[in-house]
Amino acid sequence: MEQQNTLPNPGTIMQIGSGFWASKVLLSAINFELFTKLAAKQTMTAAQIKKELNLKCTDRNVFDFLDTLTGFGFINREGILETAKYSNGIDTDVFLDKNKPSYVGGILEMMNERLYNFWGKLEEGLLTGEPQNETKAGGNLFEKIYDDTHRLKMFVHAMTGAQMGGFIAFAEKFDFSKYKTLTDVGGSAGMLSLMVAQHQAHMTCVSFDLPVIEPIANETILKLELAERVKTKSGDFFADSIPPADIVTMGNILHDWDEETKLLLMKKAYTALSQGGAFIVIESIIDDERKENVFGMMMSLNMLIETGNGFNFSFSDFNKWAKKIGFKSTELLHLSGPTSAAIAYK
Repeated sequence: MEQQNTLPNPGTIMQIGSGFWASKVLLSAINFELFTKLAAKQTMTAAQIKKELNLKCTDRNVFDFLDTLTGFGFINREGILETAKYSNGIDTDVFLDKNKPSYVGGILEMMNERLYNFWGKLEEGLLTGEPQNETKAGGNLFEKIYDDTHRLKMFVHAMTGAQMGGFIAFAEKFDFSKYKTLTDVGGSAGMLSLMVAQHQAHMTCVSFDLPVIEPIANETILKLELAERVKTKSGDFFADSIPPADIVTMGNILHDWDEETKLLLMKKAYTALSQGGAFIVIESIIDDERKENVFGMMMSLNMLIETGNGFNFSFSDFNKWAKKIGFKSTELLHLSGPTSAAIAYK
């Protein structure tokens, strides 16, 4: 049998190298709230979109912008150029319409406003090991975020958007039958607690975060009409004890910190748990072979950009830390996309 030669192909190189082009097309559409407007109108022509978004570029530029989004699968198109009518794709309509509770665009809005420019300094971050964000001039990242009302709301919505798919999957996939109470540490807008309460009628939840976050979380709780079973509690998870519960969760919390701080937080979670309770970390857990979850590794690089010493981790890392703390057993539950739940039982 004659062996077939595989010719070198630069396709992947060019796709990744120009990846910021694709990213900026999507982020611009989100910034324009294009998908929200399409959801409201169902279908729109390029001329209608141009007018609605107040675009001053040429018609050809508008066609290129919309047809690129079509090629990526974000929007559907019937007809072509002047005769084309555009509508949202299925995933876009669910996750990128601001008027739906399933909206995940908050993290993408923050990527556009903050991270896009910071990531342009990745080389400097790798060379120096220092953050490349607002803290380059000094100060703590979270203090800078929480001191600015606009930045705080953007950050909270970003954290919600980044985790919504994982939170919903967790609420549906994890076996809650042995448990009654849950504390979500660093609960932000309270969406993890709310998703669990929505899907598990016997569960009562506490969203635990800094006092400045409490009004935002309470607003979300009232909107979803779950105030009887989801409460907020203000506190600092470094300075204060974690409210006791059968389940303690942390969504995108551990990756902010170095290993020593990760262990400190895991120990505090262990102390807060009832016997037999579950400590659950919801993050982009990197696969043990470090080959598959590329998003998790890029998120880890994002922690370099944002905090300098934070990093994402593998399930084997989590196992090692859980054993050191004293947890009896662990398991990994895949949730959605790059997100998994690393679980340690007391």
